[in-house]
Amino acid sequence: VQLQASGGGLVQAGGSLRLSCAASGRTFSSYAMGWFRQAPGKEREFVAVIGWSGGLTYYADSVKDRFAIARDNAKNAVYLHMNSLKPEDMAVYYCAAGSTGWGSSESVYDYWGQGTQVTVSS
Repeated sequence: VQLQASGGGLVQAGGSLRLSCAASGRTFSSYAMGWFRQAPGKEREFVAVIGWSGGLTYYADSVKDRFAIARDNAKNAVYLHMNSLKPEDMAVYYCAAGSTGWGSSESVYDYWGQGTQVTVSS
């Protein structure tokens, strides 16, 4: 599976962005899909995950009620809708695909995209 994240950019605090992650391969629907982020000088951290069918989601406390993860298996795509953005949300965002489980641990994920930069101005 190859993953291509896009949609990052510069946004003012309080604004919104939608990140997209396009996946190659015929078995996209069998993967749990996650979003992670890494801010400068910090370790990469979990943001959100969505199950194979899209019916199950889980979020980091820091983004709960502001971000929403969704997927379209027909388009081999996963999205991260980010609302009420804060300066602390600024990071490189990565999408990831996991074939054997799902959750917030990086060890669950087998494939990673290249990342897309989100910059939030205060």
